[in-house]
Amino acid sequence: MAGKEDMVVVRKEGLYCVPGDFYIDPWRPVARAVITHAHADHARVGHGHYLAAAPGAGILRARLGAEINLQPLPYGETITHNGVRLSLHPAGHVLGSAQLRMEHEGRIWVASGDYKLEADGTCAPFEPVRCDAFITESTFGMPIYRWQPQREIFEEINQWWRSNAAEGRASVLFCYSFGKAQRILHGIDASIGPIVCHGAVEPLNRLYREAGIALPETLTVGEAEAGKRGKAAAYAGSLVIAPPSAAGSPWIRRFGDYSDAFASGWMRLRGTRRRRGVDRGFILSDHADWPALHEAIHATGAERVIVTHGQVATMVRWLRQNGLDAGAFATEYGDEEIDENPGPAAAVTAQEGGHA
Repeated sequence: MAGKEDMVVVRKEGLYCVPGDFYIDPWRPVARAVITHAHADHARVGHGHYLAAAPGAGILRARLGAEINLQPLPYGETITHNGVRLSLHPAGHVLGSAQLRMEHEGRIWVASGDYKLEADGTCAPFEPVRCDAFITESTFGMPIYRWQPQREIFEEINQWWRSNAAEGRASVLFCYSFGKAQRILHGIDASIGPIVCHGAVEPLNRLYREAGIALPETLTVGEAEAGKRGKAAAYAGSLVIAPPSAAGSPWIRRFGDYSDAFASGWMRLRGTRRRRGVDRGFILSDHADWPALHEAIHATGAERVIVTHGQVATMVRWLRQNGLDAGAFATEYGDEEIDENPGPAAAVTAQEGGHA
């Protein structure tokens, strides 16, 4: 649907701002990149210059390397590059996530990256940005995806954990290491018992704490087992936070008779839970659901909407039926499951079993 005067187009390297001569979350190395957030499908190594929201600078450096040429920009502050006024605005997805506002010759385009509307206390909440054209994700862009309030999901997790603790079992909760794990830690009742985090999660917890996000005390497996005689006994009543890749690994066997669960928006589909083979599925997503996607799009006032990834055909069809000029960009963005081994922050110590 690209037109000759489009401010943003697709090139083989990624989404390209034509007048600004820079890329947005490019998937191949480029000279200048604006990064909306640090998940591995949006933030990649090899770019000459990075511009990103200041709250996410620590995460980006930890994941891509401390030596990257990174320019942190506080939310709402404006810079001009090649005549394009740029500013970054909270997306509510994960720590440091941002929407990019681009203004050039009286036109305003906004690229959303990934976003959610429900504030969770671990990142700046989503702020709608008025624009002429809005580039949106659509990860969960189908009517079946409608989320419960997160307080209800956290209480379900608490009840599951309490029940397991009463029976002397560990509760192993699989979730993505960056963003989802910290959101769960922030939202649960930490008084129920000890909390143990996998080696892929704990370095990110430290970065969240350094950014001022309140998280409860967490232990590594080494700390949990110190001075204890049997490994399994050290975890009775504990909540264990681990990435999906830990399922079925030697690392997981230390917990003995445990109950496991998976926290993801994909748990809305019964087949996903069956394929995961877990005892419980908690429907908790860091992406906007179907109603929230439309609420966000409406709030921008944009007459043109471009969908980048997810349930693209469904979203484009619905938008067109509701009078908007809608189309799609083909991108290489995807689910955060590829995010489990993105770089230095996910390195696991030898004491913790070597699984990211």
